[in-house]
Amino acid sequence: MESSETTSTLGIALGAVLIGVGIAAYVLSDFASITALIPAVFGVIIAILGVVGRQTERRRVAVIGIGVLALLGVVGSARGISDVIALLTGGTVDSTIAAVAQGSMILVGLILLFTVGRELGRN
Repeated sequence: MESSETTSTLGIALGAVLIGVGIAAYVLSDFASITALIPAVFGVIIAILGVVGRQTERRRVAVIGIGVLALLGVVGSARGISDVIALLTGGTVDSTIAAVAQGSMILVGLILLFTVGRELGRN
């Protein structure tokens, strides 16, 4: 499997993970916060870019798009790092659901950034 195809496949898989995280956060918050769906929105777009990235002529653009969205997801979720650390160390937070969703966005985003960076570094 070619490295850019791996990036596309990873984009599809991790996009699906973010969709699941967003939907779960929305349901677990008793449908109270539409912002809980933010990971799902990112996931849909990343997964679509992953599918587009499987087309040879559009691969580079799709990979760059995945990287941009991953970076936006990490930066946008960075304010939740203190809550994630609090959860991991046994502390309390205002919203466990939000902390887990933000932590998931950061983790998925960093994995995608690493993968995209490796691929773009090879070209």
